[in-house]
Amino acid sequence: MNAPKLRFAPTPLLFPGISSDAAAPAAQPAKPRSFREDLLIGLSGTPKSIPCKYLYDRRGSELFDEICELPEYYPTRTELALTRDRAGCIAQAIGPNATLIEPGAGSTTKIRLLLEALEDPLAYLPVDISGAHLRDAVEDLSARFTSTWVHAVEADFTRPFELRAPLSEAGARVIYFPGSTIGNFEPAQAQRLLASFAAPLRPQDFVLLGWDRIKSPDVLVPAYADARGVTEAFIRNLLVRVRDELGANVDPEAFALDTRWQPEHERIRISLRPREAQTIQIGDRRFDFEAGEELFVEHSHKYSDARMRGIAEAAGLRELRTWHDPRGWFALSLLGPMG
Repeated sequence: MNAPKLRFAPTPLLFPGISSDAAAPAAQPAKPRSFREDLLIGLSGTPKSIPCKYLYDRRGSELFDEICELPEYYPTRTELALTRDRAGCIAQAIGPNATLIEPGAGSTTKIRLLLEALEDPLAYLPVDISGAHLRDAVEDLSARFTSTWVHAVEADFTRPFELRAPLSEAGARVIYFPGSTIGNFEPAQAQRLLASFAAPLRPQDFVLLGWDRIKSPDVLVPAYADARGVTEAFIRNLLVRVRDELGANVDPEAFALDTRWQPEHERIRISLRPREAQTIQIGDRRFDFEAGEELFVEHSHKYSDARMRGIAEAAGLRELRTWHDPRGWFALSLLGPMG
């Protein structure tokens, strides 16, 4: 199916990322590090780690979609219900002819709800490091929303990158960041990331942010360590990638998932730990693990309203409206640039 004709000339938008000063829009897009380079850096650290952004190759994205259907995993269905319930209010606040930009785009279900609710959305630009999964999603959305320009941008949104968006002066540009992905960043990084999103925004533009609220560990821990072991397969897929893509000598099945709630930091910590001593060999680089030694993958931070509001304000964004689900488990915040 042919893409709709652009009604406005594409405008370059520069996002500084979290590794540079978000107040300096003159920053130039950086050449991204390769999977191998990032892996060697992570495995050389203490604790050893693998960047969680590499979870979402095609197989990882399929496994995450499966996780979203699990009874223990509340975030997706809670956010979906909240988005469905509040889509009309959100669309009214955003207005017509909006351009939506989604860093870290994954499942298309939530963006479909917004595109259906919005009045004459001009464009949707999903941004993701996993190009293959992104192209599949774009093809599906283009067929469904024939009057909206849909264009995939393959990029690491945590590093400086540029995209070209067809922007209407009358329509808002909206950075859509759902799914509680903000919780995977340390609070200081989350602040810099939101500042990066805010950098190309005008006074009439928005950030629509999904985030997970603090709740009982009895709810939190099973969400990241399900009984069927799908989450373990999802996290362990990182080591499958290391073996298959980099030719590494590693046994993914020798590592088990470790999920812990850390109340002092208000976060879930997700790692892999070998049951016995193991070695990961990548070319001439050797990384030895003792039995039970941590291979850190990611955090999932949970927030109170006040703390999230403080992070947004420090990033130069003011809270316009926040919606909660009936149980108060999840939140969607509409933020606007200060000043």
